[in-house]
Amino acid sequence: MSLLNTLIVKTLPIIPKSIIKSVAKRYIAGDSLPDAVRVSKELSTKGASSTIDVLGEFVTSRERSLHEWQTASSVLDAIAQNKLDSYLSVKLTSLGLDIDREFGFANVRSLVEKAAELGIFVRMDMENSPYTSLTLDFYKRLRAEGFDNIGVVLQAYMRRSEDDIRSLLALKPSVRLCKGIYIESPEIAFKQPDEIRTNYKKLLRMLLDGGANVRIATHDDELIDDAIGYVTKNNLSKSQYEFQMLLGVREERRKEIIRSGFGMRIYVPFGSDWYGYSTRRLKENPQVAGYVLKAMFTGG
Repeated sequence: MSLLNTLIVKTLPIIPKSIIKSVAKRYIAGDSLPDAVRVSKELSTKGASSTIDVLGEFVTSRERSLHEWQTASSVLDAIAQNKLDSYLSVKLTSLGLDIDREFGFANVRSLVEKAAELGIFVRMDMENSPYTSLTLDFYKRLRAEGFDNIGVVLQAYMRRSEDDIRSLLALKPSVRLCKGIYIESPEIAFKQPDEIRTNYKKLLRMLLDGGANVRIATHDDELIDDAIGYVTKNNLSKSQYEFQMLLGVREERRKEIIRSGFGMRIYVPFGSDWYGYSTRRLKENPQVAGYVLKAMFTGG
C-alpha cells in the first residue's frame, strides 16, 4: 500500500461526500431495489449469483426499523417475481436489535418465515463485536424453530470465532467466512494481516471438515488459492461451498474463479445509506483509494 493511499484513507472523514459518492457507485447497485434487480440479472449473465443487501444499520427508532423490514420484505418479493439466483442479506441492527431484542427477533423471524414460503435463503450479516453473541443466539433460535433457510457470518479476525464454530457445527450451519472489517481492540481481534490469514485458513478447515456449508468470502489471493487447493485436494462437493466477493471489487479475479468452474456469489447492496458502507470498503481496500484521488480532480 502506497503512502498516498494511506493518506487518502486517513483523510476520508474530511473528503466531501460528493467525492465519496462518485467512488461509491463502484460498490453499490444504486439507490433503489430495481437497481439491485438489474445488477443481479447482469451478474447472472456473467456466471455469478448474488445476495441483495439493503444498506442501513444501527437504527434507533421503531418506525425506521419497520421501514427497513418492509424494504427487506420487498427484496424477497423481487427475488421471487424475477426468479433471481439470489438471496437476502440483513443486518440485525437495521431491524431493531438496538431498540428491543425481542422486537428485532420478531422482525428477522418474520422475514425468514416469508423467505421459507418463497423458497429463498436469508443470511444475517455479522456486525461489530457488541452484536456477535446476539446474532449467533438469533441464528440458534431460528434453527431450533425449524428454519433451515438461514445462515450467519463469522469473522476470521475475531479471536472467539474458533469457539463459535465449535458451538455451531452440530447444526451443520451455513456460514459466510470473511476476514472482518469493523475496528476492534487487539484483546478480542487479531490485528496483523498474517495472523488473520492464518486464522482464516484454520477456520475454513474446521468448517469444511465439520460438514458446514461454507461461503468463502475473500478477495485475498493467498486465501483464495489456499481454499481452491484444499477443496480440490479433498474432492469436496461444490454444493458444500462457494466463493463470495463484493460488488465492484477484484472483478478480473472473480472472472478467473468462475472460469475455473467454482460457484461465485456477489454481495449487491443498494439504498440511500451508502456513506458508511463505502468508507468501510475503502478502508478495507486502500489500494483503490486512487479512485478517490481521481474523482477529486475529475469529478467522477
